[in-house]
Amino acid sequence: MRKRFWAGIVAVVLVALGSVVAAVLVYENDRSDFHQMQRDEAIRAAHQAESVAALSIGELSGAAAFVQAEQNPSKHEFGVIGRSLLREGVLNAAAYLPRIPASEREAYERSQGHAIVEKRATGVGLRPAANRPVHFPLTYVTTYEGPLRALGYDLGSDVERTPFLRRARDTGDPVATPLVPLLLGGTGANVFHAVYRDGAPVTTRAERRRALIGYTAGTFRIEDLAAVATAALPKETDAQLWVDGKLAVGPGGELDDAATAPIQIADRTWVLAVDDPGGPGLSLPLALAVMGISLAALLASLIVSWSRRERMEELERQAGEDSLTGLNNRRRFEEELAAAMARSRRHGSTGALLMIDLDEFKRVNDSRGHPAGDRVIKEVAAVLRGRIRESDTLARLGGDEFAVILSRCTHKEATTAAEGIARELREHRADGEAEAITASIGIAIFGEDPRTSPATVISEADTAMYAAKDAGRDSVRVFDPLWLQEQVPEAR
Repeated sequence: MRKRFWAGIVAVVLVALGSVVAAVLVYENDRSDFHQMQRDEAIRAAHQAESVAALSIGELSGAAAFVQAEQNPSKHEFGVIGRSLLREGVLNAAAYLPRIPASEREAYERSQGHAIVEKRATGVGLRPAANRPVHFPLTYVTTYEGPLRALGYDLGSDVERTPFLRRARDTGDPVATPLVPLLLGGTGANVFHAVYRDGAPVTTRAERRRALIGYTAGTFRIEDLAAVATAALPKETDAQLWVDGKLAVGPGGELDDAATAPIQIADRTWVLAVDDPGGPGLSLPLALAVMGISLAALLASLIVSWSRRERMEELERQAGEDSLTGLNNRRRFEEELAAAMARSRRHGSTGALLMIDLDEFKRVNDSRGHPAGDRVIKEVAAVLRGRIRESDTLARLGGDEFAVILSRCTHKEATTAAEGIARELREHRADGEAEAITASIGIAIFGEDPRTSPATVISEADTAMYAAKDAGRDSVRVFDPLWLQEQVPEAR
């Protein structure tokens, strides 16, 4: 019973743990699916912004090729190509910055009608440029923002942009600045593409420096680029745009559990962070866990109830069982006799009680010891089990005394059963004994007089059993008041 109980408890624990594990797996699977969906959204939005920016940068490269072929395009010519750049992508402005040596500065100023101006190193205001070897003034600008007051502004004197002008010159590839204040207002990035003298060799860095004649430039306003990216996202999604590790657009602070995707702008990588508020739900995992734990609790209560009932049945069985033979003991025997007599009265039938006492059993205990006597008792119990019906009751009343309750039998059937038991014992050799075991058996019939009590029947069977012993043992006697009045006095 104890093994079954602990096996049940282990099953309860496994059910509870299994439900929790299943809930965790379902939640993690939902979470993984959600994160994958969020990553896909971020990648799709980043690709959209990147492709639009790449289109604009590609057009900027085309403009550089046009300027290289024309060498000195007119304002009208650049305006035509510049407007096409603005239509194709997210550029807010396109400009041309020619390379003006100091010796040619005055002629340039007269031709353009404005002076070259530069930004102070401190970043405060504009002032006329000092004598510098080379200038890169804004000459032509195309924008939808209206007239630009910074025409003639020397980007070569701008400490924020000069390093990227040099890099564009030396590499020959489009180069993007970090976020800077834009001349047309707001914050964004400039992309510079070097323009070389047509037909000049540009294989090495030194050759590219000698061949440089200016730059085409594009302006990306950060809000516009972010709008292109977020247009591909659901409306409730939070998005941020990070440039050089700094937040450029979006809600403050880092988004919890956000997916990120890179956006390549020329030679610079920006990062788009996407956080979809519709995270994985807890309803299904929680339902699985609650259902599993509830099932485990119900199973545990059933196991405890079953174990308690089984324990009570075991205690009751032990209370009514002889510890040596496993037969009914005297208490259970008396209960079974009362029940058998009640059935006989109800059905109007007769039954019999057989009291069996082994002959000369004390000799076995004295000569071979009590362990040998116990083995003999067990063998006798086995013989008796083989001689009774399933409807009969067998009990050990103590020592070497046994009782058999025969239900629904007549005098003759009871006598025949008793004689069969005596014969079986006589022929059996217990525990290597050379001598046979014999028994004296007394029979009492019940059911004929409904007023007879169990105690009376037991007394009558005992009387008949002692009569069998007085008659020489190894015999069977049926209780008969008339016969007993004649025989018992003589036997005494």
